[in-house]
Amino acid sequence: MAFGRIVSAYKDRIVNYLYQFTGDYQKAVELSQETFLRVYFKAKQYRPVAPLSSWIYAIASNLAKTEMKRARKFAAVSLDDIAAHEVRQKAYAEDPPDPGLIRNLREALDALHPRYRVPVVLKDMEGFSQEEIAQILKKPVGTIKARISRGRSFLKKRLERALAGGTHVARA
Repeated sequence: MAFGRIVSAYKDRIVNYLYQFTGDYQKAVELSQETFLRVYFKAKQYRPVAPLSSWIYAIASNLAKTEMKRARKFAAVSLDDIAAHEVRQKAYAEDPPDPGLIRNLREALDALHPRYRVPVVLKDMEGFSQEEIAQILKKPVGTIKARISRGRSFLKKRLERALAGGTHVARA
């Protein structure tokens, strides 16, 4: 079945992509499931002017943006979130990454406005070209280049200050 191959090919990448926005693995899995439901039910709307991956990531991006807006309205930490975080921390016990660096990177990404975070994640973590990102986000390539540059600049400054022991940096 073609749909099964599509899910197999993109599932892990989409979950990872969505995790970069939510910071919550369970929410990323839920959003990826919703992404593939939409891919399945809207398959007739797909036009092969762009790669299939661009269309799938566009759906995932739109879901992530909607979720982020919703989450900002109802920002709270649940006990489930705390428990899930502890489980993830234990999973790293074998070969732990530097927790300070991971925390600083997560905080820097979280502080980055979605208009910059989305292109940076698509480019630097998912490996899309600027042209593909422009197709996914339906923006001009020049806009994408500028947002990637500004997002990277913000992340660099934020991480430099965090590593130097600095304090809070304004949101980009």
